[in-house]
Amino acid sequence: MIEEERNNYSVFHGLWTLASRELKKWYKAPVILLLSLIQPIFWIGIFGKAMNLGSIFTGTSYNIPGLTIPKQVLDQIGLEILKQTFGTSDYFSFLAAGMLSFIVLFTSMQSGMSIVWDRRLGVLDRILTTPVARGNIIIGKVLSAVIRSLVQATIVLVVAILLGMTFYPGINPLDFLVVYAALFLMAFGLSSLFLMLALRATSWESQMAIMNLLNLPLLFTSNAFYPVKSMPYWLKPVAYINPLTYSNGVARGLLLGISTNLGLDFLYLGLFALILSTIGIVLSWKYLSK
Repeated sequence: MIEEERNNYSVFHGLWTLASRELKKWYKAPVILLLSLIQPIFWIGIFGKAMNLGSIFTGTSYNIPGLTIPKQVLDQIGLEILKQTFGTSDYFSFLAAGMLSFIVLFTSMQSGMSIVWDRRLGVLDRILTTPVARGNIIIGKVLSAVIRSLVQATIVLVVAILLGMTFYPGINPLDFLVVYAALFLMAFGLSSLFLMLALRATSWESQMAIMNLLNLPLLFTSNAFYPVKSMPYWLKPVAYINPLTYSNGVARGLLLGISTNLGLDFLYLGLFALILSTIGIVLSWKYLSK
């Protein structure tokens, strides 16, 4: 019994040691943290505010000969069009909720680079000589990426609130926790995916090519900028297999009160995280060698 407890302690200790090593490289380089936050904040502050759809549909008047429509009526019609299209009359809040998944995607993509550099610098060889299980090498890096993702998502959320993001009136602290649970699952799955793709990579150029190939397609084929129902018919199936679509659904459903199927969202995200992390562990046993 005591020996079993020692083994369990050793497993978790080794796992956390690997994860904390990755985290130290992150929080000891604040410039990297700042640079990783620039893009989503840029999308929120510039694109979100500049593309002010609310001002397009409201605050205007039309001169139609023989017909006078009060400005208030036009504004009400414009707000109703926005609500019917996006589920809310505040497009900035709609976009800001989507940026939470974007920062998770961006951070998770960086996880694969760590194993490429560890291999090139010989660090991976030293880790493989320790008693730490190969699966723990992958999961340790995944956990560090998940923690970074959630911290950076929190910073982006605070910035969005300062810029004017509003929540639905009945929001409570539990809603935020559930949103973070969805982001956790998505970050876990995406980090496993990019680490899996990097297991056999020997150059950072090839890994960067993979990241650049998947970055914007994953973003623009999700509902980050517009709802799935507004997409062309050929793009909708792609959006429905994109994990960002489901994490955005949870965020907007709980933060903005937009209708979504939380059960389906979490089922998909849970299976996504479980399947990809399992594949990553299996491949680590096969491809990580001394």
